[in-house]
Amino acid sequence: MAELLSLADALARILARVTPLEAEDVALADAAGRVTAEDVRARVDLPPFPSSAMDGFAVRAGDTPGRLPVVARIAAGVPTDRALSSGEAMGIATGGVVPEGADAVVPIEHVVENGNVVEFPDHVDQGDNVRPRGGDVAVGDVVVAVGTRLAPSQIGALAAAGVDVVACRRRPRVAVLATGTELRRPGEALEPGQVYEANSMLLAASFAAAGAKVEELPAVSDDESSHRRALERGLEADVLVTSGGVSVGPHDLVRSILAGLGVEEIFWGVAVKPGKPLAFGVRGRTLVFGLPGNPVSSLVGAEVFVRPALLALQGAAVPGPVYFQGRLAAAVRRNAQRDEFQRARTFGSADGVQLEPLTGQESHMIARAASADALVLVPRGEGELQAGEQVRYLPLA
Repeated sequence: MAELLSLADALARILARVTPLEAEDVALADAAGRVTAEDVRARVDLPPFPSSAMDGFAVRAGDTPGRLPVVARIAAGVPTDRALSSGEAMGIATGGVVPEGADAVVPIEHVVENGNVVEFPDHVDQGDNVRPRGGDVAVGDVVVAVGTRLAPSQIGALAAAGVDVVACRRRPRVAVLATGTELRRPGEALEPGQVYEANSMLLAASFAAAGAKVEELPAVSDDESSHRRALERGLEADVLVTSGGVSVGPHDLVRSILAGLGVEEIFWGVAVKPGKPLAFGVRGRTLVFGLPGNPVSSLVGAEVFVRPALLALQGAAVPGPVYFQGRLAAAVRRNAQRDEFQRARTFGSADGVQLEPLTGQESHMIARAASADALVLVPRGEGELQAGEQVRYLPLA
């Protein structure tokens, strides 16, 4: 194997080969998790009229304190057809249109009401409890910037701003292919030497969470014709991700067959544990990832390298990986040659997020990873990182 690329260099080479996918119009109701292809602007002022922030009474501030007759009552969505004159008050509900002539709203709990006469014991200031028109956003202002992955808060903001359709990048089509004669689908009977194939489902779940449309191709045995047929089919997608068959053994056929199918290999091998024999290439605009067959190696490769590429294809301004900060709950040994991702459990404390590394960090131990909700990045180096040291981690939730 040639000199291993650093984690940062490998990720940079991957992202340099990404061309964002074309845009399409998406109904706002279906846009959660999609990435905006352009700035999304408000279609109305928000609020679209001066509105009351409280249940109470609309008044002129100069008329307080005092006793005023109630000349109208305003419900939300039903504005009054007359202006408020000096010496008058109008009852108003939260969200109701503040009438012309009024410049303040007094909460109902701050008044003494006696039939259609209300006493205001205290002076109020102009603007009290009035939401001005356009105070949140003005028509034409940017509500959500280009490259934003839409979460519930953005969906709500756009709906309130009158947006019903959003231009988003197309979701990438990803083909996932596991290789190995020994693989069987869960639920089938195992013969001697066989194992259940977990990587396809693992990878599909990861990529779907990143917004991709995933096709799981049937696992293939270790012969050239099976590999070639499956890889040709997979190369029709925007992204092809294989697991297994990228090392140097006699049954590792993926890289050589991909080369014969016109895939330009950009690199092979990263200074990361687990996941060293990662391969990345391109054919036209199709991205091709060859992940190692050990399940935890595939998990790390998916989260650290493939997921950012999928988000970049969708035009995400920050494709990641986005690391969080936490503190080790126990010491961990560093690897002198490679950055290492260790599975860990998180728990809260007065000192912030604590990270408890799991026992059994070997790359085949996928069952133990079930209790992990974080990948802790342990930078290469000598010695140990001590309990209490601050580290970066990727959440697995």
